[in-house]
Amino acid sequence: MRSTFLLLLSATLAASLGAQTAYVRPAAETSYPAPTVDGNSPGVWVGGNLRVYTSTGSPMAMSGGSVYNLNMDREPVVEPRDHYPVWIEAAWADSDGTVYAWYHHEPEGVCPGSNLTAPVIGALVSQDGGTTFRDLGVVLSSGYSVNCAAQNKYFAGGHGDFSVILDRHSQYFYFLFGNYSGPAATQGVGLARMAFGDRANPIGAVHKYFHGQWLEPGVGGQLTPIFPVTTPWERSNTDAFWGPAVQWNKHLRRYVVVMNHSCCEPGWPQEGIYITWNRDLANPKGWAQPARLLTSEQLHDTDGGYYPQLVGVSYGESDTLAGQIARLYVKGISKWDVLFLTRRELSNSSTTMDSGDEADPHAHVSNDGR
Repeated sequence: MRSTFLLLLSATLAASLGAQTAYVRPAAETSYPAPTVDGNSPGVWVGGNLRVYTSTGSPMAMSGGSVYNLNMDREPVVEPRDHYPVWIEAAWADSDGTVYAWYHHEPEGVCPGSNLTAPVIGALVSQDGGTTFRDLGVVLSSGYSVNCAAQNKYFAGGHGDFSVILDRHSQYFYFLFGNYSGPAATQGVGLARMAFGDRANPIGAVHKYFHGQWLEPGVGGQLTPIFPVTTPWERSNTDAFWGPAVQWNKHLRRYVVVMNHSCCEPGWPQEGIYITWNRDLANPKGWAQPARLLTSEQLHDTDGGYYPQLVGVSYGESDTLAGQIARLYVKGISKWDVLFLTRRELSNSSTTMDSGDEADPHAHVSNDGR
C-alpha cells in the first residue's frame, strides 16, 4: 500500500477534551550545519535571527533567518570552564537579548578505571546575545551515590539528557530530565521547576517533583518519575525512556514531548522514538501514555536514532514552540515533518491529506491521556 504517512498516532483524552492526532510524513531532507549532534539542540530568537546550539562536549552555535537557513557561528565561550565537557541542551532569550541556557555536564573520574560518569545539570547566562556565557553553577544533581557496577556502558547515576520550557503563564521553567540514579522506582524521566523570577539566581531555586509536591531540592533531593523505568539503568538490559524534548504546540494547545526508548541490551540501543503530551505542566499525572512515532528500523540510517526533537518552522518558532506542522529532527537531521490534527479537524470532511495516500491501518496506536 502506497502511503505518505509512516505512522498514525491517536491520543484519546477525556471525552470532554476531544482527541489529538499526529501524522509523521516523509519530507525533503534538511539538517543542521553542525558536523555532529550529540544531544538536544535548543534554539532562541535574538535580534531577528534564530540561534541554535548543539554540543559534543564543547558547545557549537548556528544562526540564520530560519531553521532551514542556518550557518555555523563562532563557538560559544563558557566561563569559568569548571563544567567542561559541557552540552548546552536548553535555552531561553529575554526580550532584552539576555540568553539563559542550561547544560548537561559529565564529570570525569567518577568510577576510577572506568568510563562511567554521572551527569549533572547546570545553568548559564549570556549578556551578549548568546556568544559568551557565565556559568551560574549546578542546579540539578542526584542525591544517590554512584553505582560503578552499572552495566549500561555510560552512566553510573546522575541527572541529564534534558530540556527546559517556560509555562504559558510565565511562572515557572520546567525541567524534564533523565534520572539514572537510585532505586528502580525513582529512575526514569523526572521533573523539576524554577520560578521565572529566579532565572538569574538559580542556585537553590530549582525544586524536584516528589510525591505530589514541588518541594525537594534540585541538588540532591528525591523525585517521582513521570515515566519510570521498566528495567533500571544499572542493568545490562535497561528498558527505559530518556532524553525528553519538550515544546508547546499552539495548534493543539498542549505541551508535546518526544523522547528516546532504550531497550534491552547494553549500549543504549534505540528501540524507537515516542511521543506524549499534557495540557498542564503543573500536573505531572496529566501526561498521555507514550506511543511510538518511529521504530528502530525506520531510524537505521540516523547514526543511532537518538535525540529526537520537534522544531517549529515559522518565524518565532523553535524547539520549544511549533504550530500545526513541525519538523522532526533526529540527531540533527530531519527527514520527516509532523502534522497535528484535532478530533474536529479529523472529522471535518474538508480536512484532507495528500490525495491518493492512505494511513497505514497497522500503525494506529491508542494512547490514553488525561
